[in-house]
Amino acid sequence: MAREQTLNEVAQRVSRAKASIASGAPAERSRVARRVTLVGVAANLTLALMQVVIGWLGRSQALVADGVHTLSDLTTDVIVLLAVGKGAKAADEEHPYGHSRFETLATAAVGFILIAVALGLSINAGRRLMDPEHLAVPAAYTLIAVIMTIVTKEGLYRYAMRAAREHRSNLLRANAWHYRSDAISSVVVLLGIGGSLMGFRYLDAVAAVGVAMMIAKIGWDLAWEALQELVDKGLSAEERAAIRATIMAVDGAKDMHLLRTRRMGGQALVDVHIQVDGAISVSEGHHISEMVRHQLIEQHESITDVTVHIDPEDDEINPSSLGLPLRNEVLRELERRFEGIDGAQHIDEVMLHYLGGRIRVELLLPFEAASSEDQRRRLGRALGTAVSGADSPLHEVVSSVEIRFH
Repeated sequence: MAREQTLNEVAQRVSRAKASIASGAPAERSRVARRVTLVGVAANLTLALMQVVIGWLGRSQALVADGVHTLSDLTTDVIVLLAVGKGAKAADEEHPYGHSRFETLATAAVGFILIAVALGLSINAGRRLMDPEHLAVPAAYTLIAVIMTIVTKEGLYRYAMRAAREHRSNLLRANAWHYRSDAISSVVVLLGIGGSLMGFRYLDAVAAVGVAMMIAKIGWDLAWEALQELVDKGLSAEERAAIRATIMAVDGAKDMHLLRTRRMGGQALVDVHIQVDGAISVSEGHHISEMVRHQLIEQHESITDVTVHIDPEDDEINPSSLGLPLRNEVLRELERRFEGIDGAQHIDEVMLHYLGGRIRVELLLPFEAASSEDQRRRLGRALGTAVSGADSPLHEVVSSVEIRFH
């Protein structure tokens, strides 16, 4: 009774896991990403109008430029919205693994945009350093607009990053860093305006170069990680080690090999070969594979899809069985070889085990096939010799013959 209850609990957990994978994570991540991005669109549009108007009235070229920079953020927000809508689509015939790679592609685009923004900041800063006399002294009230911008952009960064961590979205993480880069660039504007008011005209240009380098580094890291995902870079060594530990903890999994992993958006996909006892039934081997799949999804948050291949031996080091005859051909030859052997007509079952590049034949007969123990031994020898004897066509492919009476 306790055993039955345990198996029922396992089945229920598997069902819940499958249901969660089928309907939960991608759709929820898409909904949250859309909400976060729309908030960013509204905030960026409001800030850009404020920065441009106050910067123009207050004679601050830096603030006007920062307003134009903020307007450029709307472009990345549109990219994010398009990617989220496309990436949330369910798997179809042309995209059997879903559309999460659209999210990855958009992440790379946002990363390259960050690099472009950093380049623009550097060029503008260089021009100011070369000809600082053309910088007008801004009005003091422009500092208020800059401070409001910094506070708002930092708030957007924290809001988007919290959602990115909770829903494992690299796309949201990329856009969050874009908000942070905007806040940092606004700090540069704050220093520049403050420095201009205090007579230090070079301060904003020098700080701008340093910040631009940091923004470029952030953009490169995001773009490089997304590009690695697009070319199917595997999970880290630590993650693969954790996957191996989970697999080897499953009862019946003797060993594993050919572990392959990749990422798609916030998901991780795994396929692996599991070695089981070669004498167990197909259904038991399938059950072990299902338990491996379930445990990986249950214990590893990022894993959403697992393909398990069952092996009766390590096919990386053992000879291949591809050249061996299939079951019907073997049965026809066995029937021909068993002609004239008294008792062979009582064979109930023939099991074929393809191991080590050869076939192990297992014959199951009833006790009634031979009346005594001595007759059963003679029958067993006759059947074995007929199969694996030197004159048998099966001699080269059959490794052994096992006779079992029941």
